[in-house]
Amino acid sequence: MSDVSTDMSVQGLGLNMGSATAKNILGKDDFLKLLVTQLHYQDPLNPMEGTEFSTQLAQFSSVEELQNIDKSLQQSLDANYLLTTSINNTMASTVIGHDVKAYGNQIHLGDSKQAYLNFDLGNDAKNVKIEILDENDQVKRTINLDNLSKGDQSILWDGEDNVGITLPNGNYHYRVTATDADGNAVSTQSYVCGTITGVRYGNNGAVLMLGDLEIQMSDVYEITNS
Repeated sequence: MSDVSTDMSVQGLGLNMGSATAKNILGKDDFLKLLVTQLHYQDPLNPMEGTEFSTQLAQFSSVEELQNIDKSLQQSLDANYLLTTSINNTMASTVIGHDVKAYGNQIHLGDSKQAYLNFDLGNDAKNVKIEILDENDQVKRTINLDNLSKGDQSILWDGEDNVGITLPNGNYHYRVTATDADGNAVSTQSYVCGTITGVRYGNNGAVLMLGDLEIQMSDVYEITNS
């Protein structure tokens, strides 16, 4: 087909080429419109050859088949997601009352005005600094410790800030940095632990309740009987 007829085809279709470029895809409806328009504007003295016409029909059929495969694949993925979510929700309800350890650095300060700061040291540490921050990421308390051994550590915070004022109840979080005797950084991993008191179901799946704290199932690495 000539360039003129091609231009007429696009204009006759009224296709939004900018949109097609943005989506980077040509659907089967667009393909069919192009084919019909091509037949409409072809030169009567130089009609489309039969082989070329057959090739374009085969291409149209391939486009349709690929779209059908994509639709079936998406349906399969959706079904798998629903099944996985259902299994996770069912499993979550069975761990209520069990003790759990999960990656995280959140803590809740309640009426007792005490909270444990749990973390793991990759090696023995000469100096350890723990910073406790409020929900606005403002440092409220800094705790410096010396000569802690490799492994799990649990430090009791008295709920006070750096000037000795008791902080209000609420959620806080903390960060831990450590160095060895040579001044080299020691790896740290904070975690939360406690008894699972309930499960909340949301758009992202089941969330475990540890009193006033919430943790994701994906962050849990240990569950034991209380």
